[in-house]
Amino acid sequence: MIIKANETSPKVSSIRLASLDALRGFDMLWIVGLDQMVKAAAKCFPWPWLIWLSGQMEHPQWEGYTLYDQIFPLFLFIVGVAIPYSIGSQRNRGISEPKMYGKIFFRLLMLVLLGIIYNGGLRLSGIDQTRFCSVLGFIGIGYFFAAIIVMNFAILGQVIWCLAIMSGYCLAIYLIPVPGGIAGDLTPQGSIASYIDQRFMPGKLYHGYFDPEGIFPCISGISTALLGAITGYWLRRDSAGHWAKAAGLFIAGLLCLGLGLLAGNYYPIIKNLWTGSFVLLTGGVSILLLALFYVIIDCLTIKKWALIFIVVGVNPITIYMACRLIDFGHTADFLFGGLIGKFSEQYHWLGHSTAILLIEWLALYFLYRKKIIFKV
Repeated sequence: MIIKANETSPKVSSIRLASLDALRGFDMLWIVGLDQMVKAAAKCFPWPWLIWLSGQMEHPQWEGYTLYDQIFPLFLFIVGVAIPYSIGSQRNRGISEPKMYGKIFFRLLMLVLLGIIYNGGLRLSGIDQTRFCSVLGFIGIGYFFAAIIVMNFAILGQVIWCLAIMSGYCLAIYLIPVPGGIAGDLTPQGSIASYIDQRFMPGKLYHGYFDPEGIFPCISGISTALLGAITGYWLRRDSAGHWAKAAGLFIAGLLCLGLGLLAGNYYPIIKNLWTGSFVLLTGGVSILLLALFYVIIDCLTIKKWALIFIVVGVNPITIYMACRLIDFGHTADFLFGGLIGKFSEQYHWLGHSTAILLIEWLALYFLYRKKIIFKV
């Protein structure tokens, strides 16, 4: 769906939470090229902090946590935060419940379809060679069930559902024995998630025997979206002022972070399995990041700096799909290859990655200036 504001429509900034758009854009920039810039910069300028940050731009082999692991759950968390705003807005406009359910289901289908397209589904290579699991599909499923829960349960019910999903998922991992294996096996080949993917998931799995966006981890992903929805409920409260909301965010973020680290001693932090300790840890970091953006943008009303992120944040799916469908590297070579070539070879990677990110941002800035938002 394409939304274009006209002269009589509210401005984009007036109908959206600017801090949430900015945080979404900050998150997306790492996906579309900022990670490569950091790696390239660390090669050119071997400063200790930059080398450390560069090392954080890789996923751990299996167990553990790096900052790169935060990108995906942060986006799903942000999707959850937006749910109470969306549902509240639709109810205020008098949209019927059946129509709201229809929109939620349509969004799920579109995200799953776009995820298959992102994985090359349009090549029509046959079901066996098509990967149906995807990041977008994972987000769609998390969003769908979280939105249904938000529509039908008050805040206490949402909290209970979030805790129940995390607890039930943990019990399933540790208590349900895998045929030919043992209960509680958290290895890539022996986990219940791997068994379910091999048994029930059609098409190609990312690792052959397991898919990190497979059926079982998607269940746990609902809790991340719900954690975001609960946070969104807190931000929408009229009875609390900006600073009270910010304080609540910081307290909740530290609590989740601490619980995640504590639980990680007994229930390993594994992104590929989306374990409960991973949900709590990344949820805590997500809440703290939102609190930081909220304080600066909404409490202190310091907003101009955030434009660089907001431009990306209002069109996240657009740039995510564009990076798959458009060769921005070729465009960067065409426009800036001569200039980059004038520098010594050690700076070529940094110059190339910077040029790609600049072109992507300018394309999104054009859409932003024209008030064009591509929504799913």
